[in-house]
Amino acid sequence: MRRFAHLRLCESIPDETTILNFRHYIETHKLGKKIFGTINQHLADKGLRLREGTIVDATIIAAPTSTKNAEGERDPDMHQVKKGNEWHYGMKMHIGVDDGLGLIHSIATTAANEHDITQVDKLLHGEEQRVWGDAGFQGVDKREEHKTREVDWFIAMRPGKRAKLAKSNPLAQAEKIKASVRAKVEHAFFYIKRVFHYSKVRYRGLEKNTNRLYVLAGLANLLRMKSSLLP
Repeated sequence: MRRFAHLRLCESIPDETTILNFRHYIETHKLGKKIFGTINQHLADKGLRLREGTIVDATIIAAPTSTKNAEGERDPDMHQVKKGNEWHYGMKMHIGVDDGLGLIHSIATTAANEHDITQVDKLLHGEEQRVWGDAGFQGVDKREEHKTREVDWFIAMRPGKRAKLAKSNPLAQAEKIKASVRAKVEHAFFYIKRVFHYSKVRYRGLEKNTNRLYVLAGLANLLRMKSSLLP
């Protein structure tokens, strides 16, 4: 961290209060989104521009279920949802990722029970020629907000239907290609949830967590393109 901030041992290091005040300043002025945009513009200036395709996906970020707090209740911005056979409580981070470079270009956040398909319109930059998504996005092309959108939708087949296909079937091979493209979105979530350890919310409410996620998304993009940026 000292190397990143260009601080030497002989220099005074900001104390916890200073860092906390700085975080509050970023939150108050909603600078997280601006930092994210500035980083992406820097990458674009280096030739790392968005292409013609977007991968959409979402991940659940857990929140405490305890009511042992000043309000005596759970966070009203969070909600529970069943995924597979397990219940999860928290928020969702929805992202749009460039299908070539794997860079995050759009973010939306909701309670965990919000369906992924409802946020797609917020995740597209408008210049896409193709959109990729998992089986949870089936039917997205029929929604009102996309009726005039001229893109090719590459949405995964339902797992049960795909399991019945022979490996030699052209449809099965097409699904494999779709999966290989969609894999890029998992790298973005890996940086945010595993490298930056943001698998659990840090604050109450969507607003503060969203501000933090914008900053982390920008840093994830920098790490993703590190080899292209370093001499």
